[in-house]
Amino acid sequence: MQTLYSKTARQCEGGECLLQLVKTSSSTLPPLINAIEVFTAIDFSQLETNGNEVVAIKNIQSIYGLSRINWQGDPCVPKQLLWDGLNCNNSDISIPPMITFLNLSSSGLTGTIALTIQNLTHLQELDLSNNNLIGVVPEFLADMKSLFVINLSGNNLSGSVPEKLLGKKMLKLNIEGNPMLHCTVGSCLTKAKEGGHQKKSIIIPIVASLASVIALVAALVIFCVIRNKNPSNDEEPTSCMLPSDDRSSEPAIMTKNKKFTYSEVIAMTNNFQKILGKGGFGIVYYGSVNGTEQVAVKMLIHSTAQGYKQFKAEVELLLRVHHKNLVGLVGYCEEGDKLALIYEYMANGDLDEHMSGKRGGSIMNWGSRLKIALESAQGLEYLHNGCKPLMVHRDIKTTNILLNEHFEAKLADFGLSRSFPIEGETHVSTVVAGTIGYLDPEYYRTNWLTEKSDVYSFGVVLLLEGRSERGDVCKYFERSEHDLRN
Repeated sequence: MQTLYSKTARQCEGGECLLQLVKTSSSTLPPLINAIEVFTAIDFSQLETNGNEVVAIKNIQSIYGLSRINWQGDPCVPKQLLWDGLNCNNSDISIPPMITFLNLSSSGLTGTIALTIQNLTHLQELDLSNNNLIGVVPEFLADMKSLFVINLSGNNLSGSVPEKLLGKKMLKLNIEGNPMLHCTVGSCLTKAKEGGHQKKSIIIPIVASLASVIALVAALVIFCVIRNKNPSNDEEPTSCMLPSDDRSSEPAIMTKNKKFTYSEVIAMTNNFQKILGKGGFGIVYYGSVNGTEQVAVKMLIHSTAQGYKQFKAEVELLLRVHHKNLVGLVGYCEEGDKLALIYEYMANGDLDEHMSGKRGGSIMNWGSRLKIALESAQGLEYLHNGCKPLMVHRDIKTTNILLNEHFEAKLADFGLSRSFPIEGETHVSTVVAGTIGYLDPEYYRTNWLTEKSDVYSFGVVLLLEGRSERGDVCKYFERSEHDLRN
């Protein structure tokens, strides 16, 4: 038996290799191939990631002992093999990509916030939430010019938040869940400058102190007493509940960071020319901000008081929820009865379209299905464990799993999710937003929705992903709805 081994690769001429196996005179068996490796050289048109960025992210990996499966090779190139938890500005192939998003939430990080993070000079969003980080909040975060979202919630940080960081414009800073971390009351309150043509403000969500809560409750009680003692001539005294039919009584949304005028909405949608779809909240139009960033504009159909409350709830929620696998909010419009939500554009539609063949093209392979399932699960896990208060999506289904230009999966329509109760309760009673076929049958018995309801719905999605072909899940489950309830 003779074994041939070579460390040098052989290049096949004309794209074909001719191998001949010949039995040796001493062999009693026919010639066998034990192993063979075939490599294809691919010429990537994109430049490698900026060298300083590579050094910085690998130092972060080393400091925290991160062992993620795909954290190998170039962090940003090719786009299809982008490291988990990263986003890069690799749209221009003539410029080396730079890291713009770093998500290390729930990664078991220990120690202090790594100094080498400051070497990611183009970083826009940093998520270090739900780890075991200790020490102070470093001042270098305030010197990172591109950074506008920092999530440090759910750690064991201590000391004072740097005044320089609190004074940074356009910054969203989340420091909830750090009992030993504090800052001056004045600095931690929402900062908003209203004047002239200024539309921007700073929102810094923090945990209110017990004294603040008591003060707010006292103020509310005093307001109720005064209101009840001084009824108007036309109306009878009312409780502290807001009028159900008076939109003007609603306070305006505090943040102006991403607010667009209605005229800007008309311009970005080219006068609402292209409809992308219709949802429970309204019609969704295709748009473009400044002719470069593609967006999806969701217009509120009915500007009722209830509709406005839902609109406010969705905006205020989306502005503080940031995750790679959740559809992001670009901005909003609140002008008279014209209400709109402006989301990032998901170029490849939803999972349902690809599974049903509505978008044409080849059938999704198992690797793509597994990747989409994993990314969707990460988005859902963030809603359940990464948000405070925790949230239930309530309508997990294939049409609410959207795919961007890189076929990265993101959960959509979670904006009206109901928050988990904070004090001791385990689940939330709410009006169902689910879809027949995906809805947990336990709901029909209990009329309660929990995070387990989302997990059940996600399980249905996985079952559908595991089928090579499928019919309409809604029609199928409508026929068996009685069986599900029993």
